[in-house]
Amino acid sequence: MKVLGIETSCDDTAAAVYDSAGGLRGHRQASQLDSHRPFGGVVPELAARDHVRLLMPLVQQVLADTDLKVDDLDGVAYTSGPGLAGALFVGAALGRSLAWSLDIPAAGIHHMEGHLLAPMLEADPPEFPFLALLVSGGHTMLVDVRAVGRYQLLGSTLDDAVGEAFDKIAKLLGLDYPGGPAVAAAAISGRPGQFHFPRPMTDRPGLDFSFSGLKTFARNTAAQCELNPQAIADIALAFQDAAVDTLVIKCTRAMQTSGRARLVVAGGVGANQVLRERLSMMADEQGYRVYYPRPEFCTDNAAMIAYAGWIRLMRGQHNDRDFSVRPRWSLTDLAPVD
Repeated sequence: MKVLGIETSCDDTAAAVYDSAGGLRGHRQASQLDSHRPFGGVVPELAARDHVRLLMPLVQQVLADTDLKVDDLDGVAYTSGPGLAGALFVGAALGRSLAWSLDIPAAGIHHMEGHLLAPMLEADPPEFPFLALLVSGGHTMLVDVRAVGRYQLLGSTLDDAVGEAFDKIAKLLGLDYPGGPAVAAAAISGRPGQFHFPRPMTDRPGLDFSFSGLKTFARNTAAQCELNPQAIADIALAFQDAAVDTLVIKCTRAMQTSGRARLVVAGGVGANQVLRERLSMMADEQGYRVYYPRPEFCTDNAAMIAYAGWIRLMRGQHNDRDFSVRPRWSLTDLAPVD
């Protein structure tokens, strides 16, 4: 079964093909960074317009890359939520209309299900069950994954996602967008111990997160400093250390209480090298394994959507001919595939 995947949930336009026989056949992605960088964040209307402009050429390119014609497709998977409503509608409209014209099934895929299944595209994928830390600009959550569609939310952010916090701190410090890589790059020159930021909600039971207070602490610290390059690097380092430590502490707690032997880390913040290093150290100490998708599949991509769609379409789960999007959509609302 050959499935075309389409991803337009935010500011990345992407298309990919997953094949039962050959696995991931090809994927293409177009960044919108140049459109949004002047604003220091994603502008929903601009994102939707860029998807309209970019998506169909990307689909044509990925089909050409894989030596396929549109008639060779057996199914279409598109991100139907969560995300920006206008952006989601672009991908859903194209995906559903393409499937309709070809008389093949289509499946609307949960964006975060795509992320937690992204490591399945690697040469050494994790086995079920496992815990998943999903960390991005829009989400921060710990999920117990028993099988595809069988998810239990163990903890999530009560306010800001950790990726959003990185973006806001980067803007505060006058760094580039997106904020995650910019803060990480600045932190390399930071002096350890110059500032100490709190590790929010690690001194109480539970697995929920909160990053708004950490942002406020960083803002107050910056207001008391002359923001020269060294001070910017010191604040970036202190913030990154606090955010990463918070994630690692919560993951350690979750792994100990759940008894799971495998941890999956996905989403854009999962590409942060300091987070990867500290989680690997923790895993070695505690005796479990950590799995990541390759860096290009940590950020939004269509390969994960094509794969998730392939799983559900192979089991007969598909949408009716009408379509809708769900900007807010709980992962636990999904139906199991077994």
